[in-house]
Amino acid sequence: FSKLFSSRSKNTGFTEKTPLLKVSSEENGLQCVALHNPDFTTDDDSWDNSSAEFEQRFQLGSEMTSLSRSASAEKYEILDNLHVKFNLSKMRCCLKFLKVSGLFIFVVVCSILFGVYPDQGVSWQMLAVSPLESFSMNLTDFHDSALLKLDIGGPFVADVADQQTEEHIVVQISQTEDTGSRRRRQQPVVYNWSLPLSSRRNQQIITTRTFQIPNRGTIFVNIQAFLQEPGSVPLSMKHQYLHANIEAQVTIASIILVGVYVLIILEIVHRTLAAMLGSLAALAALATVGERPSMVKVVEWIDYETLALLFGMMVLVAIFSETGFFDYCAVKAYRFSRGKVWAMITLLCLIAAILSAFLDNVTTMLLFTPVTIRLCEVLNLDPRHVLIAEVIFTNIGGAATAVGDPPNVIIVSKQELRKKGLDFAAFTGHMFVGICLVVLVSFPFLRLLYWNKKLYNKEPSEIVELKHEIYVWRLTAQRINPASREETAVKCLLMQKVLTLEMLLRKKLRTFHRQISQEDKNWETNIQELQKKHRITDKILLIKCLTVLGCVILMFFLNSFVPGIYLDLGWIAMLGAIWLLVLADIHDFEIILNRVEWATLLFFAALFVLMEALAHLHLIDYIGEQTALLIKVVPEDQRLVVAIILVLWVSALASSVIDNIPFTATMIPVLLNLSKDPDVNLPMKPLIFSLAMGACLGGNGTLIGASANVVCAGIAEQHGYGFSFMEFFRLGFPMMIVSCTIGMCYLLVAHVVVGWN
Repeated sequence: FSKLFSSRSKNTGFTEKTPLLKVSSEENGLQCVALHNPDFTTDDDSWDNSSAEFEQRFQLGSEMTSLSRSASAEKYEILDNLHVKFNLSKMRCCLKFLKVSGLFIFVVVCSILFGVYPDQGVSWQMLAVSPLESFSMNLTDFHDSALLKLDIGGPFVADVADQQTEEHIVVQISQTEDTGSRRRRQQPVVYNWSLPLSSRRNQQIITTRTFQIPNRGTIFVNIQAFLQEPGSVPLSMKHQYLHANIEAQVTIASIILVGVYVLIILEIVHRTLAAMLGSLAALAALATVGERPSMVKVVEWIDYETLALLFGMMVLVAIFSETGFFDYCAVKAYRFSRGKVWAMITLLCLIAAILSAFLDNVTTMLLFTPVTIRLCEVLNLDPRHVLIAEVIFTNIGGAATAVGDPPNVIIVSKQELRKKGLDFAAFTGHMFVGICLVVLVSFPFLRLLYWNKKLYNKEPSEIVELKHEIYVWRLTAQRINPASREETAVKCLLMQKVLTLEMLLRKKLRTFHRQISQEDKNWETNIQELQKKHRITDKILLIKCLTVLGCVILMFFLNSFVPGIYLDLGWIAMLGAIWLLVLADIHDFEIILNRVEWATLLFFAALFVLMEALAHLHLIDYIGEQTALLIKVVPEDQRLVVAIILVLWVSALASSVIDNIPFTATMIPVLLNLSKDPDVNLPMKPLIFSLAMGACLGGNGTLIGASANVVCAGIAEQHGYGFSFMEFFRLGFPMMIVSCTIGMCYLLVAHVVVGWN
């Protein structure tokens, strides 16, 4: 046996310098291991040493087997990962196919429903009523309809319904009950609709009301005038039958609204396409219930003043950006904050809030968004978080005055509210105090929300390199199979190295994040470098832009205070854009048009159609009526407190999901009628201020809750910094809750404790 080992050792040709473990490749591609002990002999006395050598050989062979198994396991793991990735890719393709197929089927069904029902081309009927002569009409062709819709035009008082005045028109709806016999018994008056008349008989106001049809008997419509002097009142009227009751229409409208939000929140499609799909579904629902609008009617639903304002300001900003003014403002803002990032963010939010109190918040964000994006690019910040903070405070600041937000403009423009003493000065003075308290609380809460947010867009190179080094050391340690004591020790050393580097990384990250709230020691040097890179590129064009923009902003102010200017905001913005296009001598017009947010404009157009269609489906009226019913059932001693809380939070939550403009316009008559009800006994001002506070501050709840949010998101997306619905929701909704809570406390103290009614 020893000779056998001696012959093998001679044939192998090993020497004392032959390594212990040698991996060599043969011609057949296999790997073999060469083992050698330089003290190996063939004498019988060395048998024990030979046994020890066999044990070492067996141990090393086991280690090599484990290494080969580890390599095979890594190969199988790579194959498993590829298989998982393939399955995920296959699943994505299936989900995409299902999404496209489902949406296409939905669009086809809505198109068919909208196409099979004709337009309700009901002609207007002209009539005249007087105290001595009334108008009567019998309706028998309603078949299985559930609702009767009456449109009456005449010299009515605008925006005030169901109010008894000295001169008014009364519309009485009664119905006969078919008892199965030959004789039909006429029921008492089912509905009594009073319309106050205006002193100016030449104006024409169209009012609409929907009546529930109790049974299938004949409907009698009687219209009578109550006047102080003899005479007649010219009226126009048309009627229409609807096939679904109010509860069914509200349910359909709610489903459509939830579906639109699901598409936007999950980012299944772009928000513009989601609004278009919602509009199509709402139009199909209106056609199904028997109220299909014509193309002319749908076009009338679009608020062209808002679209003109957006388009004109977008053109102004597009030309303005060619001057380098935004870069210059970014450097100046950084210089003024002395290198403190949070001081700069606070300053930007405060300026945005102040400007939006006097300008509308959409114009403020159109001007501020490019400056903020350029500032963040210069300072290596993430623009998304800064933009969200700015637009939140823009909506808060817009609630401070009567001209800062569209709901406030609607409230102050009502003649009935002005007669009650709620004019521009009174409204602004009351809201300004409350909004100042909201701003003071919102700044610390915003800092709390942004406590762990990564404001910087990129990390320093040393942190990036350290993270990569940690990754390499950890990967190396994971690849070591601890089969022996030595390998276990090596793996422990590598993991200890990883832990040491991670501690160093945490220390560097703490130092890096601390720079957000600390002054940059080298800010003066950075300012000098930034000033060399970012300068005014075209001073002549800058003078022209500043002149035109100053005139436009001045006209915005004068439009709110001077009654002799017959230009609304849309016309002013469009005229300003035309002035600047002429002065700037723009030849390459397509470059300017490419910078216009066409997707944002189309989103607003689709959103206007969607909200108006939902209003025709009685969703907004239903919310107002249910709010009034809840207030009426509360005991009288607690009614004012509950009314303030309920109106504010209903307005805030409703304005987060639907447009606050039609909601405010719908709630004002509801609250006016509620304050005039002798059984309720509520003052008018607390209800109106609660509505204004909730409608303005509720826009921060979601991305589409306010127009400024959508405008800011569109411009940011065009610059490559778009933020999703959920990114805005995580910051905006908590801010909305806190701001509405502070506003509610202010209103409760002012109207319940102090009695400022």
